[in-house]
Amino acid sequence: MAAGPAWKGKAGLTSSNAKLRVPRTNMETAQTTVLSPGGITRRQDFAAALSPPKRLLMLLINYWPLIHLISIGLVVALPWTWWRWRILAGLALLYLLPPLAARLLRRISPIREGRISMGSRPYFIWWMMFNLQVVFCRLPMLEELLRMVPGLYSFWLRLWGAHIGRLTYWSAGLRILDRPFLRIGDDVVFGAAVRLNPHVLAKNDQGQLELILATVAVGDRAIVGGYSLLTAGTEIAADECTRALLISPPFGRWQQGARINKSERSP
Repeated sequence: MAAGPAWKGKAGLTSSNAKLRVPRTNMETAQTTVLSPGGITRRQDFAAALSPPKRLLMLLINYWPLIHLISIGLVVALPWTWWRWRILAGLALLYLLPPLAARLLRRISPIREGRISMGSRPYFIWWMMFNLQVVFCRLPMLEELLRMVPGLYSFWLRLWGAHIGRLTYWSAGLRILDRPFLRIGDDVVFGAAVRLNPHVLAKNDQGQLELILATVAVGDRAIVGGYSLLTAGTEIAADECTRALLISPPFGRWQQGARINKSERSP
């Protein structure tokens, strides 16, 4: 889990298909953090934002990746049918159950993008969706295997609810934290080891820790330079070619080689 730098600029519109008001935040002093499977560095702030029962609920949800792997192992190992069918059932549990469960969660309880209060219902829905993905975050080779077959990885991301255009190239080492919150155009190229993180944690003006969740959007024919980090609400314009090692702050829009702050709009 890596803490992000102090970013300048104001939060703005989260996506093109939903007009959202994002409260103003002094991004020069905000403590921003990308939440990863390793945890969060500012544990005292995180614990203070949740009551003990809610922390217990988060802990219970954290057991899902382990239960998921154990279930796959039992399905494959136990002699309940021919070994070919057991392997197919194990692969279905591994690759199909998480994205379909995530889509069901979003349908039952939709999450409005923007700022989400810690411990709220939308926060826990997001946390459940995040834990459905933890296996792939901790074992990145599982996704690399899908990328060996052209088009298969893009199809799998669509199962999560992501909008992926045609002929997207995913270079080796690319990592995604929130697969349902992607909008990728046609003929997009991602350089090696790009990071797509549609969420960050940040303190608001009152010093309260909040989750900022917003779709990462990349326009048609764009090229994202290797080892770049695109955080919540980032937009890369069509035909843009970003430099390597780009770090995009939340709600940054990149066009003609420069960052343009997106305007804040009312619902």
